[in-house]
Amino acid sequence: MKDQIGTKDNPMLLKTPPLSSEYTMHVEVKDGREILVCTVGKTILHYDIRCLNDLHEMLKKQGDWVELGSADEQKPAKEATVEAWGRSENNPVGGWYGLKKGLRGRFGMYIPPLMEKLGLAEVTHEAKGNKMRAI
Repeated sequence: MKDQIGTKDNPMLLKTPPLSSEYTMHVEVKDGREILVCTVGKTILHYDIRCLNDLHEMLKKQGDWVELGSADEQKPAKEATVEAWGRSENNPVGGWYGLKKGLRGRFGMYIPPLMEKLGLAEVTHEAKGNKMRAI
């Protein structure tokens, strides 16, 4: 799967769920472990790469659509959303999948389109209130 995501020199181009903004995603090794590097304009976010498998498993268990609920790290995430799960003490990593302090949020904005492009999930593309479910 990581080979499909791309490298720093050849990243995967994605669009946010409302299809309003473009960003890129690639895989890099940092401190001896693989991470997802998400570049939005000049902002660079890092996510634990295992979020792809973990989120896919959670969605399969859920068996239905789950609201994305994207929010910055400093704002609380709406309950029962992908964003809330991505920072919950009850997820498989016991907290944040975002790895850059201050920029750990927006999990529900940037990971779902990647999963859709990888064929792991379906994502709705409305102006607001988007959802995803496992394929």
